[in-house]
Amino acid sequence: MNEKIHHGRNIKRFREMMGIKQEALAHELGADWSQKKISLLEQKEEVEEELLRQVGEILRIPVEAFQNFDEEQAITVISSTFNDNSAVVNNNPIFHPIDKLIQLHEEKIALYERMLKEKDEMMERLERLIKGK
Repeated sequence: MNEKIHHGRNIKRFREMMGIKQEALAHELGADWSQKKISLLEQKEEVEEELLRQVGEILRIPVEAFQNFDEEQAITVISSTFNDNSAVVNNNPIFHPIDKLIQLHEEKIALYERMLKEKDEMMERLERLIKGK
């Protein structure tokens, strides 16, 4: 199992887990980004670290997650945990999944609110421009 980790596929997985559309990610990355460019990015096996850092900041995911997450390894670990009767159950997890889901949902709402505010500001500018002519 010497397969390379696919950065683009990992970006897509984390983006989808957070419920963020390609268009929204493109908008956050800047004017020279589009949905199509995000689609192409998600097909790339290797993505430059600076771009991974930018995407990570937007999705609030550490760069290491894109660089190290390997679905095959995750499945193997999960599978061996369920098949191993000596597995230890941790009744005091470090993070609480519900809290994490709530946090991700709040971050997604904040992102959409920011996008709506930017749209409203752009509409106001356009209206002023139209009235000014």
